[in-house]
Amino acid sequence: MDSVRIPIFRSRGRSRLCLTGTLTCLLLFLSSPPAAADATGGAPVRGSAYMGIGVLAHDGDSGDPPPDPRATQTEGVDVSSHQRDVDWPTLWNDGTKWAYTKATEGTSYTNPYFTQQYDGSFDIGMVRGAYHFATPDTAGGAAQADFFVEHGGGWSNDAQTLPGALDIEWNPYGDACYGKSKSGMVSWIRDFLDRYRSRTGRDAVIYTATNWWIQCTGDYAGFGETNPLWIARYASTVGPLPAGWTSYTMWQYTSSGRTVGDHDRFNGSQDGLRDFATSGAPDAS
Repeated sequence: MDSVRIPIFRSRGRSRLCLTGTLTCLLLFLSSPPAAADATGGAPVRGSAYMGIGVLAHDGDSGDPPPDPRATQTEGVDVSSHQRDVDWPTLWNDGTKWAYTKATEGTSYTNPYFTQQYDGSFDIGMVRGAYHFATPDTAGGAAQADFFVEHGGGWSNDAQTLPGALDIEWNPYGDACYGKSKSGMVSWIRDFLDRYRSRTGRDAVIYTATNWWIQCTGDYAGFGETNPLWIARYASTVGPLPAGWTSYTMWQYTSSGRTVGDHDRFNGSQDGLRDFATSGAPDAS
């Protein structure tokens, strides 16, 4: 009987044994980086979600850019670790005057680029804020609000810091409503908002899409009087708003804008934006 040849591969100081044939494929699989699993089309890696990750897939993009009324609305962006180190001077020179940076997700993920993104937008002169990507299936709302506040999601009364934002949208990792009933989702959101206000003295912004809100909260109308609305819709108009809000404060209108992708508009002038950073009251226009 012929002997089986066992080639020896050395990697980072440790030897790996591999039989020729089928075991070669096994070795290649085991040596692949963890992120490779996502390339097959499965769920993304926990922590990698970003504002609007489900909007394009569920609501689509009309392809019609909105009008550009910069006399009455103020351009902004939202960023996460996907953008890495952001070119803030280019954005500023292009008319972007405010920014939100992803700070946290769940109760374990923090954005490794948060300092460059959050401080960089502030240093260039923008009004800036932080957002939390909610995962209601992993921990309670109050616990996630605590984690957010303790990792960059607080607020300062300096007219240049926006109230924290709760990003609540389609679940990129599984069930669209995170396995919760409509009433259970409303309770989770309320727990987050109540804890955020008790920790910071400010009411958090709610970022969502109308269709998700209808699907997962039953179009609950109880937050409109206290929490500013950041609506997500990639079209020439914002469309119908969730129940409880008669106007929006911010609008994420595209995921394919210049420099960073996600672009937004504040529903007011730049002076109004700074007033909002100070008062936190929903815009009435």
